[in-house]
Amino acid sequence: MQAIRFEQTGGPEVLKLVDVPRPSAGPGQVVVRNHFAGVNFIDTYFRSGVYPTNLPGTLGQEATGEVAEIGSGVSNLKVGDHVAYLGNQDTYAQYSVTLASRATKFDPQEISMECVAAVLLQGLTAHTLVTRSYKVQSNDWVLVQAGAGGTGRLLIQICKHLGARVIATTSNEAKAEIARQAGADHVINYTEESVPDAVHRIVSEGVHVVYDGVGKDTFAGSIAALRREGSMVSFGNASGTVPPVRLFDLTEKNLCLLRPKLYGYIVTDDEYQRHLNAVFDLVKCGKLDVKVFKTYELKDAAQAHIDLEARKTTGKLLIYIP
Repeated sequence: MQAIRFEQTGGPEVLKLVDVPRPSAGPGQVVVRNHFAGVNFIDTYFRSGVYPTNLPGTLGQEATGEVAEIGSGVSNLKVGDHVAYLGNQDTYAQYSVTLASRATKFDPQEISMECVAAVLLQGLTAHTLVTRSYKVQSNDWVLVQAGAGGTGRLLIQICKHLGARVIATTSNEAKAEIARQAGADHVINYTEESVPDAVHRIVSEGVHVVYDGVGKDTFAGSIAALRREGSMVSFGNASGTVPPVRLFDLTEKNLCLLRPKLYGYIVTDDEYQRHLNAVFDLVKCGKLDVKVFKTYELKDAAQAHIDLEARKTTGKLLIYIP
């Protein structure tokens, strides 16, 4: 089978399409013939060495496809079932193996394979952030950094569904319009004005919570935009890792700072299925509009990383796996 691998960490150019052995299903596992894999910033962290990984390395956190092989003890799935699953840095490939308990069957007549692949990781991330990291309430003021991005758009929509008032940041008017279409009540162009100043003009006390997946470039402004007893949820490093934080900087306004990871919220099968079913329900009832910005061939995975890191995208990037 074919898969994307890298022999050393570095830029997108280290990603190569190679032939590798097809995996086999062990007890409690299934092999999935992947059709679509999602591209996420975390993939660039592993590729570049920001996050440690074994070499030679593989990539990919999510995919949709069909069950191709079933291991012993599996009773909830059969060959040919359409499934979505979170991978283990291995979905940029024609075949991957996963636990049957984490492969969720879906009907492609209800939700397309592309849509499920596009919403899986980012949808779970957004849903856990607004229900677990900080539980968004009706009439809360929420700031979403990078509101036109894949996760940003989903955060805006779920927060609006919960009755919050949302301020989003973007870098230009085209992206601002995307954030408005997602439901943002106010949009700040961070290239033209100070984000915390603009936030405090909109709501003088500041916001209840900031969801910040950008990292280094926005962290200080996010902290400044919070009200007393506000919550800062830093969940990504798109602009680089956040420098060390002085805890006393949080004292003046009694702030809460969190650096959660998705997998800490979906440790059990029950947690995983509960959040994923909630995301699927939002999609099926029309409350969550999922946008695919571009789909790349497997051989063009490096270009997908180039485009993602250049912030040229305004929605989800997918890899089609022939």
